[in-house]
Amino acid sequence: MKLLKDSKRALLKPHLLSVEDLSIPEVDILLNKANFYADANKQKGKIEKTLKRSTVITLFFETSTRTKTSFELAAKRLGANSIGINASASAIKKGETLIDTAMTLNAMHADVLIVRHPDSGAVKLLSEKVNCAVINAGDGTHEHPTQALLDALTIKRNKKNIKNLNIAICGDVLHSRVARSNILLLSKLGARLRVIAPPTLIPKNIENLGIEVFTDMKKGLVDCDIVMMLRLQMERMKGLYVPSTKEYFKFYGLDHEKLKKAKKDALIMHPGPMNRGIEIDSSLADNLDRSLIHQQVEMGVAVRMACLEMLTLGIDK
Repeated sequence: MKLLKDSKRALLKPHLLSVEDLSIPEVDILLNKANFYADANKQKGKIEKTLKRSTVITLFFETSTRTKTSFELAAKRLGANSIGINASASAIKKGETLIDTAMTLNAMHADVLIVRHPDSGAVKLLSEKVNCAVINAGDGTHEHPTQALLDALTIKRNKKNIKNLNIAICGDVLHSRVARSNILLLSKLGARLRVIAPPTLIPKNIENLGIEVFTDMKKGLVDCDIVMMLRLQMERMKGLYVPSTKEYFKFYGLDHEKLKKAKKDALIMHPGPMNRGIEIDSSLADNLDRSLIHQQVEMGVAVRMACLEMLTLGIDK
């Protein structure tokens, strides 16, 4: 594949596997395009079908509602043919290897393949074997780049600028690909990051990434502009990481009392799905003056439209 040289129209790489691979100019290009689509999506019939001769395949080895649906909606809004493969009901479930899957996908001549996989690095492996652009929709505990991009867009639309904001990422940091991608991207964009979690849910040497670490949530929330909560990922835990969900909420769930420690205009985020009463109090999650959770879902479609367009138009066929 030969990439077009017009950086104003396309990403300068064939895949989107990690935010670590994106330069700041490329992030700006994606966020500006996504910002345009976020506004255009509110006006029916105002979006040009730039991908009307393209084929987009979603291949999810893990269940998903928000991410899979928003990618499929993004593809359809741009006029692409969108095909979803249910990994749990396909030959993959019967023992087909990733390499065999790549061979099958190559025969379909897709333009973009969107993959979610429970193993870190699996999406990168697949990207090396297929003849199309690949977007990482989440691989194990490694990365989820489009989630970080949509979070960045949500913050920019509400706070105007990300640079110098105090952003707290709270909860199950250890198992969260969302946390990793956000740490890499928001740091790149100049935010001051801190993580707040029980000692058992903090990755080793995470402070080497230039972020503050807190195990006391009330202390960690002081002067924060953004409070980003994370899902407690019980399905990835092998062993006892928290005494109980009740104890977890008492010390690390976001409630009105803890939120008072942050700035008065601090905003709340959560990538979803939420465990209400475990990670966040329902009244805060549903508070439209403080919560950006529904906006995150809306921005997800816009960001994924931008990613699909940039990658597809970046391929000189």
